[in-house]
Amino acid sequence: MAIFNAGNPVANIVGSPISGVILDHVHWFGVSSWRWLLILEGIPAILGGVLTYFLLPSRPAEATFLTAEEKNWLWAELAREQQQKTSASQVSVRHALVHGRVWHLTAIYFLAAITNFSMVFWMPQFMKSLSSQYSNTTVGVLVMIPYVVALPVMIFVSRNSDRTLERRYHVAIPEIVAAIALFGLAATPTNSAFFYVALWCFVAAGMNSLYAPFWALPNEFLTGFSAAAGIALINSVGNLGSFVGPYTMGAINQQTGSFRGGLVFAGVSLFASAMLMLALRKRTTPETRAVAMTQPSPAVLPMTDIES
Repeated sequence: MAIFNAGNPVANIVGSPISGVILDHVHWFGVSSWRWLLILEGIPAILGGVLTYFLLPSRPAEATFLTAEEKNWLWAELAREQQQKTSASQVSVRHALVHGRVWHLTAIYFLAAITNFSMVFWMPQFMKSLSSQYSNTTVGVLVMIPYVVALPVMIFVSRNSDRTLERRYHVAIPEIVAAIALFGLAATPTNSAFFYVALWCFVAAGMNSLYAPFWALPNEFLTGFSAAAGIALINSVGNLGSFVGPYTMGAINQQTGSFRGGLVFAGVSLFASAMLMLALRKRTTPETRAVAMTQPSPAVLPMTDIES
């Protein structure tokens, strides 16, 4: 999951400088640079969607890059994992949608998404506000740096989470670190680009590190069609934070004329998400308390903002 989600920082590492160059230099055929930004950066997404339809396998049997032995082993492992999670009292998809743990995770994800998308949409504007002399190209380079730092950190956090088989603290601690950095951004009266970029590095590292351990949690107690329904609920409702965060931060900025209030709002939201994660009851025997369906089905992965 961490390697999959690495597409987010990689996209920002590549895309941020390119975006700055387009905004500064591309004014072709009398069309505004911001329109060219949407056109030029939309083309790869369209091509990627077409390629995904033809190249992405839906199940192990369709994976041409696997040998027959690997396909059989993978399918057997998926079936074995589901069997371990299946309990005597089976719960339907409908019950999965009202499961308390599912809604607890939804609240955690919603609050984290508020901060994540506030960072994604408002970090460039924050960097631009540091100096009127910064070109869009310079801002693009400054925005790239936090994601360069976030990339190895998120892989390390996820590796350690797998090694220790611990998820809650591997979500909560990055959230707390990022929240503290946001409070620091709001409270520090300096125009030092170096200092602000350093704090944004902590924010980006924390935000990108939490998602892989987080998405390991639903699959500990959901499987089959109930996993599809539960994860879809967490993802769809939680991603409403992607609207609430940037909109609220923009409204605060407009009312106060400063980023400080918006940064505090984002930090409080993330800190609340961390507290909810720490309050999540630890499952000691997931095999006997699973929310499962009877028919075997491959593990379900969430749709992240890469796909959306």
